[in-house]
Amino acid sequence: MVATDNFQKTPPEEANFNLAAYLKERQKLCDTALDRAIPVLYPETIYESMRYSLLAGGKRVRPILCLASCEMMGGTIEMAMPTACAVEMIHTMSLIHDDLPSMDNDDYRRGKLTNHKVYGEDVAILAGDGLLALAFEYVALHTPENVPRERVLQVVVRLGRALGAAGLVGGQVVDLQCEGKSDISLETLNFIHEHKTAALLEACVVCGGIVAGASSQDVQRITRYAQNIGLAFQIVDDILDITATQEQLGKTAGKDEKAKKVTYPSLWGIEQSRLKAQELVKAACAELETFGERAKPLQAIAHFIISRNN
Repeated sequence: MVATDNFQKTPPEEANFNLAAYLKERQKLCDTALDRAIPVLYPETIYESMRYSLLAGGKRVRPILCLASCEMMGGTIEMAMPTACAVEMIHTMSLIHDDLPSMDNDDYRRGKLTNHKVYGEDVAILAGDGLLALAFEYVALHTPENVPRERVLQVVVRLGRALGAAGLVGGQVVDLQCEGKSDISLETLNFIHEHKTAALLEACVVCGGIVAGASSQDVQRITRYAQNIGLAFQIVDDILDITATQEQLGKTAGKDEKAKKVTYPSLWGIEQSRLKAQELVKAACAELETFGERAKPLQAIAHFIISRNN
């Protein structure tokens, strides 16, 4: 794992876990599965647009979290891969729509032109819709038969909740309403990011556990883990928007300040924001101590989240 001077180094208990190799292997598995999930059919334009954003790269943190959670609970990659693909489809949909002129109006994503810049706003909207619909279809149709159907139903419900007005959509609405206002409270900022960012990350982790048959007590543990890393993820995003370049981010830097958005650094300052992210990751990892060695991937990913530079 690469750590910067600004963030906490890898804890000793995780030093013998090769996160870089783990992420590389899991990313390759996810990329292969996603490529197979969307063949190009007629009308070709919509499938090409969907694939353009879905296969544009990225760290695949969300699907990898899903796989890692399933494995920690005693499940297999095969059991969780359809759900892992689904969460990446939903995440990609949110990026396509978030980049639209009516939302954040961004021209670049992952170092490439955004979907609407290549295919037009109309096709980009439909590509997001297509990915969203396919996500639920994919979970329902492709989850292996050795996963009980009631678990599949729970996954569908949790993904729907994480995405809708009680999750990502609700957070995005409040975010848009708060743009340009300087009197946004910490409570409102937390609401935005607990819904807009953390809700889907939570669903990734929890759905992976559900597929493997996690107990209700274990679901509570991984829920708390995911909520903490979700907020830490957003705090780091806010910091990077200030400190990183467009080349590092693969998207426009300094957007928050230009849009006059209230962020964690604008409320706390950069150093205090970093400390808060570290505290959240420490609390997240503590939730998984009961799982011993099996928790190392999820604990290492939590520390990776606050050490990243893009």
